[in-house]
Amino acid sequence: VQLQASGGGLVQPGGSLRVSCAASGTIFSFHDVGWYRQTPGKQRELVAGISSNGRTTYADSVKGRFTISRDNAQQLVFLQMNSMKPEDTAVYYCNVGRYSGGKFYAGNYWGRGTLVTVSS
Repeated sequence: VQLQASGGGLVQPGGSLRVSCAASGTIFSFHDVGWYRQTPGKQRELVAGISSNGRTTYADSVKGRFTISRDNAQQLVFLQMNSMKPEDTAVYYCNVGRYSGGKFYAGNYWGRGTLVTVSS
């Protein structure tokens, strides 16, 4: 499984950005997928997860602002980020893991991350 995150960039506080995760080497629709983020000196943290049949979970810090979705036909998972804050600045990674009991558990497959910077 190969994953590639894209779409990062610079956005002003209060702005929006959508990042994408593309998969190859697998049938993406079979998998649960999560978005994680990491800043220097901190552990990678779960942002949002989506099951193969569309159930979702979010970190408390992004609930109501971020939306995870998927397009199985195109082998893509998206993270729409609205009302962004400087603390959303991080490298964002996608991951093929496991969704169970309303929670997402990271698996072994990570894509190359994409940098998101929220700054004026």
